[in-house]
Amino acid sequence: MQTPNRSLQMSGATNFRDLGGYVGHGGRAVHWRKLFRSDHLADLTPEDLALIDRLGVARVFDFRGKTERLAQACVIPGAVVHSLAIEPTVVQGLKILIEAGEAVTVHNAVGLMQQTYRDFVLDNSPRFAAFFGHLLADDAPLVFHCTAGKDRTGFAAALLLEALGVPRAVIMQDYLLTNDFYQMPTANPVGLPQDVLNVLWRVQVNFLEAAFEVVQADFGSVPAYLKDALGIDAQAQMRLEALYLQR
Repeated sequence: MQTPNRSLQMSGATNFRDLGGYVGHGGRAVHWRKLFRSDHLADLTPEDLALIDRLGVARVFDFRGKTERLAQACVIPGAVVHSLAIEPTVVQGLKILIEAGEAVTVHNAVGLMQQTYRDFVLDNSPRFAAFFGHLLADDAPLVFHCTAGKDRTGFAAALLLEALGVPRAVIMQDYLLTNDFYQMPTANPVGLPQDVLNVLWRVQVNFLEAAFEVVQADFGSVPAYLKDALGIDAQAQMRLEALYLQR
């Protein structure tokens, strides 16, 4: 049997891809064509929308902040859009540096990205808990996204694959696929150097590791974080596997 394409190769969302096929608990693979992750969905073409319709995507989970959502509204006919807002912090951090007269370098851009990931755990666990609540409700095909589909979406995808028992090394490989698929925007209103833009619009292993380091420090393990912060107890774990892992 032919393996489905992981990237859906859409024109209006370059980072729209499938989480299917990764092997989780009990040697069972994640179902194909149920769980999708993406960059923002405001520029979908009629062909993209027709593909999403064929995929049966019925639920959209939007991790973007209020201003982002208003600027680039997500409209997929027939799908219910749920806002799980996590306000962006990197741009604000850059503005603070610029206003203070400091040079924006690769080093401090990396530091801002790492802190963003730490804050996913420290400040935004309720949004990821709400995401898992929706995942447990039913298994209708869904897509979750933010602006670039790499940070908020990347951490959500990592947590989901962790909960399904996918090995961390495989999770990291999926996370890094953003660097293969995502097309960076050409606009550069602040005039940042290209090497800084490469930090901001791509992903690095140390970004995701920064989040998991906080999980380890504050909760002792990812399973403990899933249980204590996100509500994935033994019963929820079994249901999640029943919904999203092949038999």
